[in-house]
Amino acid sequence: MIGKMYEIERKYDELTELLSDPAIIANQPVWQGYAKAQASMTEIVGVFQEYQQAERQFADTEGLLKEALDDELREMAELELAALRSRREGLERQMKILLLPKDPNDEKNVIMEIRAGAGGEEAALFAGDLYRMYGRYAEKQGWRTELLSASYTDIGGFKEIIFLIEGRGVYSRLKFESGVHRVQRIPQTESSGRIHTSTSTVAVLPEAEEVEIAINPNDLRIDIFCSSGPGGQSVNTTQSAVRITHLPTGMVVSCQDEKSQLKNKDKALRVLRARLLEKAQEEQSGELASERRSQVGTGDRSERIRTYNFPQGRVSDHRIGLTLHRLDTVLMGDMDEVIEALIRSDQAERFKRDA
Repeated sequence: MIGKMYEIERKYDELTELLSDPAIIANQPVWQGYAKAQASMTEIVGVFQEYQQAERQFADTEGLLKEALDDELREMAELELAALRSRREGLERQMKILLLPKDPNDEKNVIMEIRAGAGGEEAALFAGDLYRMYGRYAEKQGWRTELLSASYTDIGGFKEIIFLIEGRGVYSRLKFESGVHRVQRIPQTESSGRIHTSTSTVAVLPEAEEVEIAINPNDLRIDIFCSSGPGGQSVNTTQSAVRITHLPTGMVVSCQDEKSQLKNKDKALRVLRARLLEKAQEEQSGELASERRSQVGTGDRSERIRTYNFPQGRVSDHRIGLTLHRLDTVLMGDMDEVIEALIRSDQAERFKRDA
């Protein structure tokens, strides 16, 4: 492992020199490629440099211990060696985790699909809460969101909402959000004050580039129809809504939020491309397909990855046994603690498998 780390450090230093070369700076596409490659190594090189420093301090302290004649000085050196040994072991573990194979989708944008599950109007309102939560989280991260498609209910909820999130490393941070989300609260329409349980499902798809998924136009049936908005109101009087059916798979995508038929078609194709990419990746890995089916499930109340309990102000992620008593801040987009815990859990599991 240490030999591999030295090789990464050497490559990092080479890229640092290249990035200051005037000829490279003048060629922006090449410079950006080198900058991206260097940025991907920054964390692991930083950890390795900390490890090297700990190694030097350990060697110096060992030398001091051998030469120490004073009992008090020897005791201090032994305590410092124990602390340095622990620090070195922690850095070794961190390097091993950072050397784990990267998910090829990690740097991609995502298309997120949220659908109301069990619970009628309350489930649709909860779908809206989740949409706003992810939108606020994206804003805190400096990411951009774009609504692709929405199916509204009469009282302001969503039967289904699909949106794009663009930014650096979006998929790496949101990929564990796929699954059934459960809410426990007293609905606004409940006069007796009884707590209801409802669900919404979330699917997180890496956005596919056109070069990854080539769609044959002959495989598509495109239908045009009039858009409708919340409460069945007409969004516009022209036939601008687009429904695309992918004939080989039977996948259907509808988009109607733009006034332009062309824009709706473009958005529908982006969603279709992401779904086809996910299908292709699932077919390549039966384990991944099985995992995704177990995550997303049917939307039944008994299936859930996370519970949002309003009376207790609690958020619980059932996969990792994490409970936070700050539901209000999580719904306002303060999700880093949950997401970081899920990432660490995944890294630990992969580390065990590869050990």
